[in-house]
Amino acid sequence: MISEPYLFFAEVSLDISKGRYQSGIEKLDPFSGQFADSYLFHLLYAKAHKGLRHHTLAGEYFRKCCTIAPANQVAWQELIELQSSTETEVVAAPSPVFDPVIDELEKLTAALMKFEPAITTENADPTSILEQKQPFSDDITIAVPTETLACLFTAQGAYKKAIKIYTHLIKLKPQNAEHYQQEIDSLLEQL
Repeated sequence: MISEPYLFFAEVSLDISKGRYQSGIEKLDPFSGQFADSYLFHLLYAKAHKGLRHHTLAGEYFRKCCTIAPANQVAWQELIELQSSTETEVVAAPSPVFDPVIDELEKLTAALMKFEPAITTENADPTSILEQKQPFSDDITIAVPTETLACLFTAQGAYKKAIKIYTHLIKLKPQNAEHYQQEIDSLLEQL
């Protein structure tokens, strides 16, 4: 069990940066079960294998990193570089390396190129002006009660709605409670 993983990973990273790839792998091997879902563990393991020119293993670990943290661009970039370097080596080799990530991207690209969005048309009559002007119920909760909205309801003659807003405002702004209560009293006189 590693008590301070960040120091352990820093030590392995230092080995890899100094070209001691085998040393990095030897340090990482005993802890593969402990860090099975660790992005950093797999990234360091992949870089060490890449340094030893174990391209297939390095590719597997870079893909694992991409699965663990798809938004992290470091492993994706490493995978692209590894793919590019293996493609130049493959020119001399008889069989190309199959990359499932690139294969999947090729399939998705082909599918997107064939995609055509459905053409929609308006199939219902627009809401009539009369229906649009119908007030909403007094029981509906107002998400953002403001004094301006209360004044608007008062001007429209929707006194119950204005009273409801002022009541909410008393709870939200108790420092203005006296003013809001005066407004409520004047509205109650008009009902």
